[in-house]
Amino acid sequence: MPELPEVETTKVSLEPLLDQKVLNVQVHNARLRWAIPNDISKLKGQKLIGLSRRSKYIFAQFEQDTMLWHLGMSGSFRLCQPSDERRKHDHLIIQFEDIELRYHDPRRFGCILWLNDDSQTKLIDTLGPEPLSDTFDADYLATKLKTKNTAIKVAIMDNHVVVGVGNIYATESLFNLGIHPAQPAKDLSKIQIEKLVIEIKRILKQAIDLGGSTLRDYSNAMGENGYFQQTLLAYGRNGEMCVNCETTLENIKLGQRASVFCPTCQPLKKPKTVAKTQQPSGKAQ
Repeated sequence: MPELPEVETTKVSLEPLLDQKVLNVQVHNARLRWAIPNDISKLKGQKLIGLSRRSKYIFAQFEQDTMLWHLGMSGSFRLCQPSDERRKHDHLIIQFEDIELRYHDPRRFGCILWLNDDSQTKLIDTLGPEPLSDTFDADYLATKLKTKNTAIKVAIMDNHVVVGVGNIYATESLFNLGIHPAQPAKDLSKIQIEKLVIEIKRILKQAIDLGGSTLRDYSNAMGENGYFQQTLLAYGRNGEMCVNCETTLENIKLGQRASVFCPTCQPLKKPKTVAKTQQPSGKAQ
């Protein structure tokens, strides 16, 4: 699934469409996660005047309407010439003045919707802060984690806590800090939380700089692959040797997601127990 760096990279690659007018809209299969709106043709004649991102959603602002785009599990946008052959899973084609935008999605879990009160309430308003924003800091994360008994990896992948920290980037951040992915979130120390916030920001910035991760078929709208996968130290390396200590990396499942870790560098720490003071037996004299 494309994660935050891939969505950000995709958004940037769509910028050649800015200030271009829509000439035509073709829907070849409207059945995505939610159906493509029947009135999407009202984009005709409107210029694309803005592109922004919130979590894994791209906001495409036209002159009169704004659309909300999500890539789902296997979705991608690409810029094509009208003469280019349409691929089997090209479900939506928006023809601009100089080029066509095609949405390709074999598994059809993505969405192409209007941004309105309904979609804003259901999909956007409940999201946590952006991980690269000033709002996401150690004090905020400590408050969110202090009562959570869930695994720290599950906690930081929860979009209500912070958006966009997907499996790849959570795995790498925890590996680099020596934190076991199954460690209960509430057991992290203040210093660990401070370092985790810094590391999440660093990893995501690096991934964006490298164009995201191309593990299967991800590419941006220009057809360019990402290169962050070449730096991976833990994700996808189950059964290989740890780059730090040469212990064999192991894999557990957390929140239905594979979680690779080093059992030596990332030990699961048991919570501290407070010894009970033994009460004297018998009655006081």
